Amino acid sequence: MAASASIGLTNKIRAHLELLDPVTWLSGFPCLAAGVMASGGMRGTLHDYLLLLLVFLMYGPFGTGFSQSVNDVFDLELDRVNEPSRPIPSGRLSEKEGLWNSIIVLLLAAAIGFGLWLHIGGMRGWIILISILSALFVAYIYSAPPLKLKKNILASAPAVGFSYGFVTFLSANALFGDIRPEALWLAGLNFFMTVALIILNDFKSVEGDKEGGLKSLTVMIGARNTFLVSFFIIDAVFGVMAWLAYTWSFVGLSYFILAGLAINMFIQMQLLRDPKGGLSFVNMAVDDGFGNAIGKSNVQEHNTFLRFQVVNNIIFMISNLVLAGMVGMQYIQP
Repeated sequence: MAASASIGLTNKIRAHLELLDPVTWLSGFPCLAAGVMASGGMRGTLHDYLLLLLVFLMYGPFGTGFSQSVNDVFDLELDRVNEPSRPIPSGRLSEKEGLWNSIIVLLLAAAIGFGLWLHIGGMRGWIILISILSALFVAYIYSAPPLKLKKNILASAPAVGFSYGFVTFLSANALFGDIRPEALWLAGLNFFMTVALIILNDFKSVEGDKEGGLKSLTVMIGARNTFLVSFFIIDAVFGVMAWLAYTWSFVGLSYFILAGLAINMFIQMQLLRDPKGGLSFVNMAVDDGFGNAIGKSNVQEHNTFLRFQVVNNIIFMISNLVLAGMVGMQYIQP
């Protein structure tokens, strides 16, 4: 507490911002953008751009920020092992200050949700409100006892997929249009892709997870088998996406998605052969390009995942956005 009190105001503000982990705020934006595009209802008006800004603030700085800060509050002992430089374990913020940080962003996210519910109205308004409140609730029980969903990957990965991939897509879609079957399919694909990636992201904290008794997949079945499980989910997502594109008469896009799947599978084979050093030719993109956005790690398997993430996310994001846009074009009103 003494260490926290001795920090100047500027450094204190920086510590509060760091607690909210700004690099994670954009994690849900591709899902938000795809949800908007699939609705086919957004117009280039100031009103609609303000709505888009509000839903980004709701799920980005405030919603995602809440999930990060509340996680740090309840995981202080783990962070002393995994991430000792974080604001609370490093002493730059006290536990009480961290708790107030999480409460404030929680209230701001919920306030925007209620505001959009009142403004949009009807079933679409309810979808937005229920989505953000359920995402905030899941973010809390993910880190907080007694449930602490992060203790077991069978609960933690779906929780993250729900909050970052599923409800974000539905909320953005509901801003400008009704929730149609295509939107539910695409939201589901974003859910499973998020689940697959969060499984691999746990590589970075494997030592702390072992000490803290958390059952990440890597702790339970090892690194190579974790890669196998995640790659199976990722490839299934691409396969279903290609099938949907073909079924919805976007034949050319379905071939593009299958080509992306083939590239991914080729890369995955390299990583399975060498889980610690595979795909090293992408090192420059991670270290000098995307490193500040997607993170860095001292765990070799996690660095391998980061290299894979650069390639996979580009292929998936392009496929997802194009497919959502083509769906939305079918519903654009003249």
